[in-house]
Amino acid sequence: MRAGLLCLSLVPMLSAHAASPPDLVGVWGNETVSGPLLVGEITLDGRAGVMQAEIAGLPATVQREGSTITFSAPGQHGHFRGRMIGKEIRGVWIQPAGQTQSSEYATPVSLAQTDKQVWRGTLAPLPDRLSQYIHISRNPDASLHAYLGNPAYNLGRGRSYDVTVEGDTVVLTDPKRKGWALNGRFDSETDQLRMEWQGIGVFAFTRRERDQAIGYYATTPADANREYRVPVPAQDGWATASLQDQGMRLAPMTGMLEHLQTLAAPEPGKPQVHSVLVARNGKLVFESYFHGYSRERAHDTRSAGKSFASLLVGMAIQQGADLSPNTPALSRLPDYATTVPAGDARHAITLANLMSMNSGLACDDYTGDSPGNEDTMQGQREQRDWYRFTLALPMTHAPGADKAVYCSAGINLLGGVVREATGRPLTELFEEWVARPMQMRGYHLNLAPNDDVYLGGGMFMRPRDLLKLGQLYLDGGVWQGKRLVASTWIDDSVARHTTFGPNHDYGYAWHLHTFQVRDHDYRAYAAEGNGGQFVIVIPELKLVAGITAGSYGEFSTWYPLQDLVAEYIIPAALPEG
Repeated sequence: MRAGLLCLSLVPMLSAHAASPPDLVGVWGNETVSGPLLVGEITLDGRAGVMQAEIAGLPATVQREGSTITFSAPGQHGHFRGRMIGKEIRGVWIQPAGQTQSSEYATPVSLAQTDKQVWRGTLAPLPDRLSQYIHISRNPDASLHAYLGNPAYNLGRGRSYDVTVEGDTVVLTDPKRKGWALNGRFDSETDQLRMEWQGIGVFAFTRRERDQAIGYYATTPADANREYRVPVPAQDGWATASLQDQGMRLAPMTGMLEHLQTLAAPEPGKPQVHSVLVARNGKLVFESYFHGYSRERAHDTRSAGKSFASLLVGMAIQQGADLSPNTPALSRLPDYATTVPAGDARHAITLANLMSMNSGLACDDYTGDSPGNEDTMQGQREQRDWYRFTLALPMTHAPGADKAVYCSAGINLLGGVVREATGRPLTELFEEWVARPMQMRGYHLNLAPNDDVYLGGGMFMRPRDLLKLGQLYLDGGVWQGKRLVASTWIDDSVARHTTFGPNHDYGYAWHLHTFQVRDHDYRAYAAEGNGGQFVIVIPELKLVAGITAGSYGEFSTWYPLQDLVAEYIIPAALPEG
């Protein structure tokens, strides 16, 4: 799911003329946090008979039906949905769409009983923040040009902009986009560059020295991350060890660190890597962060999160749901099946077709005029039930073709099947089946308009926790000695079912490749997402690599990031030679 920033069209600002042109050369930065407003403690107090909630100081009346507990904050600032489990209340806080996100997000919340009829917990929703940088340089002919930097959403990245200054008016134009302009004003009294994004507001940029532009450069200070450090234990289920202890050579990995140092600013063609992690033999042996990201900061996983969709199907089967890969999807969606005429080819679409992207539905994300591509589905307002939207799409061919068609809507439809088969919301299943047993924390699930998880991608998760997905599959469905899903499901998921093209087959929401290193082909399967989100498993080497990055919308820039595995990580796992 894409971020919902309204920043494509821009309008001019009125300004007075300064006496002389200001010197704008250098890096300018702005960091804005616009919400959410409710952060902090949640208290539920039932001592007076009627249970009341207090969320970050705001009161709310609690509705309780059996074990189910719900309440909403005043002013539509969010709502809670959960259940009483023993002496604990477990649920999710659903925050409204914000300035930088176009959808609601669900964050897990646990309230522990601290007194008789009193429960308390902490609310830590997804921050609604925007970091922006403008790097202005002088050309040999004395004219100015600029690059825009935005680590989280990649605004304006990949282009060079011309800068014109008239008095205190500053205009950035893109020579490749006629009529496009970003307009602003230099305020000499405050030494601020004030730029306007239409639909969002005016942002005040201030001058930044090298160590003050934390998100712009790969590392801060400049010499950080040059030496390898063993990952620290973080009470999250990962055992840590040194590279050498797990049979990996240090030199290729430090070479990768040096390479990543060169990706220091958002010039065209340079990917913006946010993290690289490696696990070997079930232990975390390498972990490095860039552009202001850190161990506890959740990252947008984009379509790498699709692999959790097939995992949930397998887990539902493990828990006794009457499902299999050959189950026709509509047979488990009775409220939708009646809207599809009998004998229609859509009745033949199986869960395997949805997971391997050969459903035959007209939902090609790579074709702009496909009626069911992800952008069209999410942008239209006529049908807010995305399951119904998907099932109303025309068929381009019968289900079961060998050629895969990239279809986020079809992957998301799996969520409706799992929800119907279990009778429980996906937010609850994800927490109970995935996050809690795998010791995940600080994650945020993006929601479809039906107030449940959108499985087409876009959940925010700590890179350490995303890496666990690969380790779970490498270990045949077992995490820390506990079986979470059948090994046969793992085997089926990473087997070839369809193909996208040369060296790119597809399983059940897993991409299948080979990496050639020293004339040997290493089979790999991967979760992959826009911008450079990867979980790559190399079974032969008992190795899992994770990459997060921010090169959204630049396929030719972010997709080659997986080559880090062939160029540095696999060689580190091989003897010198």
